Amino acid sequence: MHKYHCLNPIAAVGLDLFSDDYQKVEDIKDAEAVLVRSAAMHDLELPEGLAAVARAGAGVNNIPLDKCAEKGIVVFNTPGANANGVKELVFAGMLYASRDIVGGIDWCLANQNDENIAKTAEKQKKNFAGTEISGKKLGVIGLGAIGVLVANAATHMGMEVYGYDPYISVSAAWSLSRSVKHISNVEDIYRECDYITIHVPLLDSTRKMIGADAIAMMKPTAIVLNFARDLLVDEEAMVDALAAGKIKKYVSDFPNTTTVGAKGCIVTPHLGASTAESEDNCALMAVREIRDYLENGNIVHSVNFPDCSMGACMTAGRIGILHKNESGMLSHFTTILGNAGINIDGMANKSRGDYAYALIDVDTNVPEDVLAKLEQTDGVLKVRKVK
Repeated sequence: MHKYHCLNPIAAVGLDLFSDDYQKVEDIKDAEAVLVRSAAMHDLELPEGLAAVARAGAGVNNIPLDKCAEKGIVVFNTPGANANGVKELVFAGMLYASRDIVGGIDWCLANQNDENIAKTAEKQKKNFAGTEISGKKLGVIGLGAIGVLVANAATHMGMEVYGYDPYISVSAAWSLSRSVKHISNVEDIYRECDYITIHVPLLDSTRKMIGADAIAMMKPTAIVLNFARDLLVDEEAMVDALAAGKIKKYVSDFPNTTTVGAKGCIVTPHLGASTAESEDNCALMAVREIRDYLENGNIVHSVNFPDCSMGACMTAGRIGILHKNESGMLSHFTTILGNAGINIDGMANKSRGDYAYALIDVDTNVPEDVLAKLEQTDGVLKVRKVK
């Protein structure tokens, strides 16, 4: 019986995918797997029996990735599951920034008791006039699941779209519309585009990538949209530029004391993935990842270990070994198994940075003493008997 714990409410459509071999537990210390959305895990005590964490969403800044890796805990996320929900909100942000819709709504509420509001509105509406997005230049920084959807949809709305991503995947490249112009220098987007939307992960290399120098290149009519992570933008520099009239608007989905209420800032309360469909999609993907790992040993969409899959487990035995990415590890594993008279039917080993994962199919049940020898090998983090 596999036991799982939910640190946040997870959509029932996902939890329903668990078979009768799974039991939901109320205490994380009893769990083999954890599902989480936004709950902070950095200060949690992670039990020895914990094998996997699945984040029902893309960002994993609430999970201690290195700590998990050192304990042999595989962390998954659900890339692309909420992409459409975020894409739609990006376009809402463009429209809110281009036309003073919020100001117009506020005016209507403030004048709701005016018996002649219809006539008054005809006189006042010029105060909330804006511009259309059709025919404007959109720069998309980051062409992952969300960026590609935004870029492609923008072409159908009549926008001239520029895309920048030096690390674009083959899958994303195939999905990208031919109408999107691939840009090799991000500064061209800063200089040329009317709208700039950022869709990259938060890394040391991307932290505050849109800073004072980038903002200084932009048009005074430029609108910057940030539905990825607030720390991708130097928001102090952004607020200063808005106050000085150097750019037009900044739209962010991450409220904080710097941007909320500041001139030119339109801020929403982290609504990007807050749709029933996105929550369902994330839950479904997270549960499938957990099941595939616990039942087959396969790792797909991990953020701290390499992806490694050998399909459904059809052999007499399968073991998964999470280990440091050091030379000679595989020879240690094969020697231990060989000395025990265990024949290897198939094997895959993948590495990612400091960590690696070996998935080994064998022709017999692996005894506990052999598993213990594997786990006692220097550099081994955790050994799982899948079957």
